[in-house]
Amino acid sequence: MDFSVTDEQKELQAKAREFAINDILPIVHYFDEHDEMPIYVVRRAHAAGLTNLSIPKQYGGQGFGLMESAIVVEEIAAACPALGTSIFGNTLGQEPLMMSENEVAKEKYLPLFVQDPKIVSFATSEPMMGSDVASMRCKATPDGDDYILNGTKYWITNAGFADYASVFATEDPSLKHKGIGAFFVDMKADGVTVGKPIPKLGQRLSNTAAIKFTDYHVPAEDVLAPTGKGFALAMKTFGRTRPIIGAFATGAARSCMEFAIDWAKKRMVFGAKLAEMQNTQFRIAEMYQKVETMRLLVQRAAWEADQGRDPTVAASVAKMYSTEAAQEVASTALQIFAGYGYTKFYPIEEILRDLRVLPIYEGTSEVQRIVVSRYAMDAYTPAMPPLEDLPSLTADDPVEAAQDGMPEQTVWRCRICGALYYGDEPPEECEYCRFPRSSFKKVWPKE
Repeated sequence: MDFSVTDEQKELQAKAREFAINDILPIVHYFDEHDEMPIYVVRRAHAAGLTNLSIPKQYGGQGFGLMESAIVVEEIAAACPALGTSIFGNTLGQEPLMMSENEVAKEKYLPLFVQDPKIVSFATSEPMMGSDVASMRCKATPDGDDYILNGTKYWITNAGFADYASVFATEDPSLKHKGIGAFFVDMKADGVTVGKPIPKLGQRLSNTAAIKFTDYHVPAEDVLAPTGKGFALAMKTFGRTRPIIGAFATGAARSCMEFAIDWAKKRMVFGAKLAEMQNTQFRIAEMYQKVETMRLLVQRAAWEADQGRDPTVAASVAKMYSTEAAQEVASTALQIFAGYGYTKFYPIEEILRDLRVLPIYEGTSEVQRIVVSRYAMDAYTPAMPPLEDLPSLTADDPVEAAQDGMPEQTVWRCRICGALYYGDEPPEECEYCRFPRSSFKKVWPKE
């Protein structure tokens, strides 16, 4: 295990932090008030080399791993989670292309994204489905090796500004995940209509809209996955992007903690500084613990992805914990600020509104729990023996046993109620649950 940060990562972090403080932080309140996405900031991030981080070097990109993306996103989200969504949403849109087997499309588009600040959206959700990807209804009808798209996608980040989009659609809704394909779409072409920006509680610096397809023609060279293989590509994408949602949460929670510390050191209450009160100190300690835990979980998932391992479970753990803990940190920070935290004079209320969506998009917290519980119950290998095999040795004298060790003995466990019996043979009947001798299992000595 190695928790050190390379010089290159430190440099990248410093660049992202400087950009966040100088280019994002001063304009957050204004654009949040006006519910407008400052697209010029996204273009500046591209010019600063803070977007398209994971495009491989063979296509002209920087070739960074997910760890570097997590570092950058934390810094950007510390200034504004909503703009973090807008800037990173581009990478989310590019991931299906980069992970696809379509080399022609990669050669065609990836160098273009490095050169120009193109916006790429990611479209799985629909008006009647969100996290239940397999229930999508947007149709992809085969036309030789090409496809024709018809239908609507909803909740699409950056849709109003997008040049391209990775779109998931199904050949037949009744096939569920077996009918889904993935397609790279030119958002400026005929057959594509974008809806009005969706008004939201938070994330108001991030554009979100619907996309409607009307007989949109997808040429074979823009098919990222034929129908039947798109669902797997979407899940692989989420395995790489869900840790970054955790990085959004980490950055935003870190800011709330830092602002709360600054406030507590200066705010006088009942004749003393707020920071001198043990209740405040305990709250700060808990905030710090959560931020540190969030970052470690995010980095673990990012490391797994960078090592070529399957990051699905680690990604779900990171997203589930971080997005929920961040809300707790932000709420605690607002409590420390008290009434002032509830006003628009300070950033806590805006961060709290922005954070609320994180346990929802890219798979709700409930979906993450399903992923983790399935792994824990079906694939996880326990270290402890099954309960019915669990021995419990005994001795006549504990002092003697502590010196000389436990005596030899044979132990039987009732598989019905768990009662233990000692002797060469099990009893004819369990004296507790009254089940017969056949319910006993020999648990010691091990055979």
